[in-house]
Amino acid sequence: MLFSILIAHYNNFDYFLECYKSIREQTYAHIEIVLVDDCSTDGSQEKLQALADQDSRIRLFYNEENKGVGYTKHRCAAAAQGEMAAFVDPDDALTPDAVQTMVNALNADKNAVAAYSQLYLCREKLQPGKVFDKTRRIKNGKPLFFNLNFEVAHLFVFRIKDYKRTEGINPELSSAVDQDLYLKMYETGNFLFIEQPLYLYRLHEKGVSQQSNKKEKLNQNWDRVLRDTLLRRNLDTIYGKKIAEISSLQHYIIQKQNTFFSKILRKLS
Repeated sequence: MLFSILIAHYNNFDYFLECYKSIREQTYAHIEIVLVDDCSTDGSQEKLQALADQDSRIRLFYNEENKGVGYTKHRCAAAAQGEMAAFVDPDDALTPDAVQTMVNALNADKNAVAAYSQLYLCREKLQPGKVFDKTRRIKNGKPLFFNLNFEVAHLFVFRIKDYKRTEGINPELSSAVDQDLYLKMYETGNFLFIEQPLYLYRLHEKGVSQQSNKKEKLNQNWDRVLRDTLLRRNLDTIYGKKIAEISSLQHYIIQKQNTFFSKILRKLS
């Protein structure tokens, strides 16, 4: 079975070399690397092409102009030829058994549409640190699940046939792209939780989630993802309030889902 590793790349070649090394070291052999470069300006394109010329597993594409992460990840998923796929950010990496572990889990449960694992928070040199403590098992089929507490995170593996049942990743998003994917896939079927850290998430100053000047845009994109999700789920009110009257859905839902009573219920479950 072919497994597609999807990489949206922009000006990140030095970090990508470590990512690529971790892919080459996978114990699962049947892998393609779908790599879309979003008009890098640092000389990355020539270096990526040189790698692709040496490794037939790399299928390299270039955007004709800088389109952003939503468009680039949408294009990655559309180009995937495998039965299962996972996004790996070019500045992150995988543990050697990551793909094999996820393939085994999904092969054992044909009803699951996706699986997700725990992840290591790493320093800039990718030294594994603590395990991200918010990722945990979730309940499937809940219309008010929005992943606002980051229960679902990397590594996230999904079946391509089920992804094609969705609208696909919103190409207009400049952030919150993974959340858009998770919520759309959640609506197609059950998720499996793998209680094992399989993904190395690099914390560094250039990382999008660490850039404070992009927080406002991130909040706007989160709000758009949530409004689209509520529309797909045919909800016009939430927690007794009309959605049209809520200025910030993200903050409103987080407040409602993180009351003292709600936290106790989550711990009990």
